[in-house]
Parts: sequence; C-alpha cells; structure tokens
Amino acid sequence: MVDLAGRLKVGFHWRGGPDVAYADVTEWWRDPVVLRDLPAALAALVPGTPTLVAGPVSRGSLVGALVAAHLGVGFVEVRKNDRVALGSDPAFVRRALPGSYHGGGGIMSFRRGLVRPGDRVVCVDDWIESGTQAGAAREMVLELGAQFLGTACIVDDMDDGDPLRELLGVRALLRAGEL
Repeated sequence: MVDLAGRLKVGFHWRGGPDVAYADVTEWWRDPVVLRDLPAALAALVPGTPTLVAGPVSRGSLVGALVAAHLGVGFVEVRKNDRVALGSDPAFVRRALPGSYHGGGGIMSFRRGLVRPGDRVVCVDDWIESGTQAGAAREMVLELGAQFLGTACIVDDMDDGDPLRELLGVRALLRAGEL
C-alpha cells in the first residue's frame, strides 16, 4: 500500500516547457485518500495547539481549510491583491510582498477582526519556496497580538540555509527534491 508521501509523489507532475514550467498538483485533489489523510498529516506537523489556521490563496485556502476542519479550529484566508484591502480601509491588515515575488510583488491581507490577541496561529500552504507569503502572514498575525506557531506545508522548496526557514518554523511532508 502506498503511504501519503508516496501518493503525493505519484500525483505530482511538472508541466509546461523549457520557458515556463509549473507544478501540477491537481491529481492530489482527485485522490480521496490524499483528501482524507492530508489534513491529519499536516496538523501533526504543527507545534503547540493552534486556535486558528491561516492559509494564503489559492491552494493554502484549500489545504488550510481542511486542516482547520480537522483540528476543529477557525480558518482565515490570507488574500492576495484583494481589491477592498488594497485601499486604505483600516479594517484590513496588509503586507507588501517584494517586487521580486513571482515577478510582481503584491499585497497580502485579511480583515483585522479575524485574528485576535491570544490566538495561536499556524500558517498552512501547499508549497513554500521563498517564504514571503508565510512571512507576510506571520507579520500580520504578530501585529494583531496573536502568537505565530509556525508553517506547515506539503512541499518545502526553501533553501536550507535561509534564515527565514527557522523564523517561520517551516515543517513539511516533502522536500521539493523528492518530487
């Protein structure tokens, strides 16, 4: 029987050509065993006892919501370039991503009232490469007086020596080199 890590590897494909390649993980969502086992596996990576899961759009929203449901805690979608949050509405907390992030930067945000002082928040995503989105989520969580427990993801593609890896508390089911 193939374990979860094996199923994730089988369902992963690099697509595209020499100029543009992208990670195709759509088979993960087709596999009912992955959908069943993934939330518990990611939740097991989380230190402490979270009261809230934050998930960056787009796939972090899917995976994060599954983990939140498994843990029986709330979920906050961390939006990118949300047209409401891009203005000066004080109801939103926001962080700019560097211009180098995927060739254009962007603004990550969520409504302030969704994260409260005393919350213990874990960031959950499918893939972490540079750590900028999880870093933005961490900064916003801390600004609001909540505790940031770390980052749980399916695939870790960060450089081993990157100091952001430790700051974000990155834990993953797979390293990108395994795919």
